[in-house]
Amino acid sequence: MAVYKNYIGGRWISSKGGLFDSLNPATEKSLGKFQKSTKQDVDNAVSAAWKSYEKWRDVPAPRKGEILLNVAQLLKENKERLARLETTEMGKVLAEARGDVQEAIDVFEYMAGEGRRLLGSTTPSELPKKACMTFRQPIGVVGLITPWNFPIAIPAWKMSAALICGNAVVFKPSSDTPLCAIELVNILDAAGVPKGAVNLVTGSADPAGTAIVSHKDIRGISFTGSRDTGLWITRNAGIKKVGLELGGKNGIIVMDDADMKLALDGVIWGAFGTTGQRCTACSRVIVHRKVKEKFTNMLVERAKHIRVGDGLKPSTDMGPLINRAALEKTHHYTEIGRKEGAKLVCGGIKLSKKGFFFAPTVFTNVQAGMRIAREEIFGPVLSIIEVSDLQEAIDVMNSVEYGLSSSIYTQNINNAFEAIEKIEAGITYVNSSTIGAEVHLPFGGVKQTGSGREAGIMGIEEFSEIKTVYVDYSGKLQKAQMD
Repeated sequence: MAVYKNYIGGRWISSKGGLFDSLNPATEKSLGKFQKSTKQDVDNAVSAAWKSYEKWRDVPAPRKGEILLNVAQLLKENKERLARLETTEMGKVLAEARGDVQEAIDVFEYMAGEGRRLLGSTTPSELPKKACMTFRQPIGVVGLITPWNFPIAIPAWKMSAALICGNAVVFKPSSDTPLCAIELVNILDAAGVPKGAVNLVTGSADPAGTAIVSHKDIRGISFTGSRDTGLWITRNAGIKKVGLELGGKNGIIVMDDADMKLALDGVIWGAFGTTGQRCTACSRVIVHRKVKEKFTNMLVERAKHIRVGDGLKPSTDMGPLINRAALEKTHHYTEIGRKEGAKLVCGGIKLSKKGFFFAPTVFTNVQAGMRIAREEIFGPVLSIIEVSDLQEAIDVMNSVEYGLSSSIYTQNINNAFEAIEKIEAGITYVNSSTIGAEVHLPFGGVKQTGSGREAGIMGIEEFSEIKTVYVDYSGKLQKAQMD
């Protein structure tokens, strides 16, 4: 059994906290032993990061961009290997794992380009012979805590932006996907990222994650995960720059004039892609009453033919859930749905004794106030909610605490723009699924989904500070608002 170590200050180091296993969710076999990092490990990583920061900060941003391009190239060369590893450790089907790695390639290429920009602004002064401008500066050492569902892409979003801005990183991945994180760090090292600029500590939320969040010498936190953990971070991080992406309860509106086949493709992909384990997954279909019966029949027929199995097999459409706790949670919510009076029309069962497989599940006759329509399940469970018009559809869409991704299928441009204006979400798709973010555009949500945005120029803003500069060349003391 292979034993993997932490990466601190450019060296692979063991922890005194013990070891844990990472399991293949399709077979429940261990992929290796990993370090249960302690507070001391985090302290060591933070110290190494600060030492590297002092040099990395001063590397010209275009040169940083060249190193990030090296990362993208190595990811391309290792794409198939990394995709197969990701499917083995996380479970998503191989085609989706390839997409995950491609997303990492894309974001490193994009952020490399920001090395030639990192734009500030200039503006006129209210006083003569005085120049006013802003510059971007790094935060310092930042803590990145990432989930298991995109174990290469999401760390890449965060690290590429953090590094191009000149920060040094302490990185803690999910305990369900530490091997993917180790392989990504190996690529960063091979690409020329300086020793200590990226430090990896594996292990549980407590003590490792807790130590990162509360560390007095970490100046910024970027976290993707559950709302409850995000709330804890908000209360315990102290005065830091904090970015939070905390999930969603996303809906797709299907109007009576929608292209039914196109909408069906979008719902199937949104609900059952990645086994429903995306923060952008569609878990609610808000359907106009005129087409509800027809659309439900089409949806159930498609869902029943989804092939569930090991993601490495070419015939598989949907892989396992990430672990046993996720399997039990998903099954628990199907029981809640039944007790609430929703009608189970597809799935609702565990599929095997070995591996964490659950059938694609569809409920109809769901009311907007039911728990299965309001709470994030993070599994392949879909609720169908009937509405009578667009305004009711928007009201149902907005009735949940989250506001990440949303979608409307309609051929009416007025309906589309009404939805764009009134849906409370960070992302709205028209005639497309809730899934499919592009790396050059901001990603994030409103309400309980969190704060801040990742990717695109907003990713730069999350990992940089603005310094305002005044240059007075008048040769005399001038007083703003007074002279």
